[in-house]
Amino acid sequence: MVKAILGPVLAVLWQPRAEGVENVPRRGPAIMVSNHLSFSDHFFGPLPLPRKITFLAKAEYFTGTGVKGFVSRAFFTGVGQIPIDRSGGRASEAALRTGLRVLKRGDLLGIYPEGTRSPDGKLYRGRTGVARLALEAKAPVVPMAMINLEKIMPPGRTVPKLGVRPKVVFGKPLDFSRYYGMEKDQRVLRAITDEIMYALMELSGQEYVDRYAQAVKAEIEAEEKEARREQQASAKDERRTRRAERRTERKAERRARKEARRAEKKAAKESAESDDAKG
Repeated sequence: MVKAILGPVLAVLWQPRAEGVENVPRRGPAIMVSNHLSFSDHFFGPLPLPRKITFLAKAEYFTGTGVKGFVSRAFFTGVGQIPIDRSGGRASEAALRTGLRVLKRGDLLGIYPEGTRSPDGKLYRGRTGVARLALEAKAPVVPMAMINLEKIMPPGRTVPKLGVRPKVVFGKPLDFSRYYGMEKDQRVLRAITDEIMYALMELSGQEYVDRYAQAVKAEIEAEEKEARREQQASAKDERRTRRAERRTERKAERRARKEARRAEKKAAKESAESDDAKG
C-alpha cells in the first residue's frame, strides 16, 4: 500500500534508475544485501521490484512517541520492516531467527550488512550475521547497490534534496552452497561476508574501508564533540578577553576624565592667578 502510494511520487520527483532487476529471483527466498548510504535507501531500494522486501530494521523506528513516532511506526510497518533489537548477544540471535522465519516463508529479506548508515559515503566492513543467515536458510544472496542516495538525504538532513537521480544496481545472486553446514566456523562466516562486501563495492564503486562503520561513527562524533568543546572554550575565552578589554577601556576613560578635570582646574587656577596679577 505504502509502495503503491509513494512509487509514482518518487518516480516523478527523482526519476530513479535500476539495473539488473532480472537478477532478483521471481519467486522463492533470497537475501537482498545492500550498502547503506541514507534513510532514503528504504524507499528507493525496493521500488524497482515487483516483489516486496522485508527489512530487519532497528527497533527505535517503532518505539517513538507523539506524531513523529506514529508516522515512523506507520511507515516502517507499511513497507514491511520488522523491528529488531541491535544490542547484541541474545538480541542478535533473535534477529537471526526472525530473518530465518521470513526466508522460510519464501520471501525476500533485506539486510544492511554494515549495520548502520555510512558516515561518509564509503563502504565499511560487513557483520557476519548475513553469512549465518545465508548458510542456515540455504538461500541465495543478491547484492543490491545504492548509488547517489547519500546526496538525496544525507545523515542529519530531514528534507530530501531534489535534482539528484538515484540508482539501484542488482548484482547476480551469490551461491554459498559450498559452505553449507559450516555456519559455526567464524573464518567461513568472515570469508562469505567479505565476498558479499566485495560484490557491493564492485557494483557501487565505493571506496572500501576494512573497519566497522559504527566505530568510525563513534570517532567522528567524539571529534565533533571535542570540536564543539574547543569552540565553546574559545568563545568563553573570547568573552573573557572582551570583558577585560572593556574594563581596560573604562579605566582608561576614567583616567582620561580625571586628567581632563585636573587640566581644567589647573587652567582655571592659572587664569585666576593671571587676572590677580594684572589687577
